[in-house]
Amino acid sequence: MLDNTAEPFHAGLAPEDFIHAAMRWHFSPATGSPYWVKRAAELDFDPLTDIHTWEDLARFPDVSEEWRDIPVDALVPAGIGREGWDFQVFDSGGTTGRPKRIVESRSRRNGVLWVSDVLAQHGFPGEGDGHWLHIGPTGPHIVGRSVGLLAQLRGTFCHYIDFDPRWVKSSVKQGRGEEAGRYVKHILAQAHDVLATQPVSVLFATPPVLEALAADEKLLDLVQRKVRGIIWAGTSVSPETLHVFEEELFPQAAVVGLYGNTMMGIAPQRPRLEQDEQRCVFVPFHPFSRVTVVDPENTDASVGYGERGQAKVSLVSRDLLLPWTLERDSVLRIAPTEAYPQDGLADIQPLTANDGEKAVEGVY
Repeated sequence: MLDNTAEPFHAGLAPEDFIHAAMRWHFSPATGSPYWVKRAAELDFDPLTDIHTWEDLARFPDVSEEWRDIPVDALVPAGIGREGWDFQVFDSGGTTGRPKRIVESRSRRNGVLWVSDVLAQHGFPGEGDGHWLHIGPTGPHIVGRSVGLLAQLRGTFCHYIDFDPRWVKSSVKQGRGEEAGRYVKHILAQAHDVLATQPVSVLFATPPVLEALAADEKLLDLVQRKVRGIIWAGTSVSPETLHVFEEELFPQAAVVGLYGNTMMGIAPQRPRLEQDEQRCVFVPFHPFSRVTVVDPENTDASVGYGERGQAKVSLVSRDLLLPWTLERDSVLRIAPTEAYPQDGLADIQPLTANDGEKAVEGVY
């Protein structure tokens, strides 16, 4: 469970109190980061007096592009002292160009604690029920650490098979799809070795890797016999393919999706409700991370529930402040529930740009 008492602003606060506390933290010279304290002087408003709600964060410019170049030291809040200093730096996947960089101390780890609780609701294996196998990016990407922490919370080992999503995306963009295919075979050969020799009960992989795994008879047999929890993330999956994963290929396992990225954190799939029209609904980490779904032609206007639009994300935590920024994802907006009190997302797809080009997903 989360310890909210150690945070300068926490989930127990009313929404406006939460935002006011966050503005005081990030824009006071004694506690704010050098980046935001300096940036405040360039704004045409005062964050300490003029920002009251999540919607007000739209007054900030999209600063994420600047995070490709600034020294990451400038992002560390001054209010976090050197005693017990445990910041790390992580890169984005580079889908939109050169990577952006964030810093993180404990805020994302708190999000992982919450994700662990959500996985428990899905019936994921717990302590003593076997190892985890992560097939996906590790450093400099934050997802590998997050999956490892989830395994650690269950008192078990996490095996890693690393791959470089930038290389695969570059190969696909340059028309070298056969390289991506060979790369996946290289990954699967390593997965076979771990699955054949270790007591793996939980598997993390992307949908393309799961599809390639299912086409390998020996690998599929190993997964069907041993794995009781599958987490998929990184690339989109069609409702039809997800049905095949859940009902035909891996019926013995709890199959759960994760949506998210370096900038916003993790949004796990919530447990399915009887009235859900979508097989998979993702929910951000309330109240620190939010996703709104906007009209791609008017990115200041939200679409209605059940309608498709472009994802716009924001993150407000002790470690980092990221006002609203557009993502290269097309999503359905889903109404909140009593258990998950903010908008959900479903049917994630690559956004088609005005020139008709879609973002390249590769294998992650």
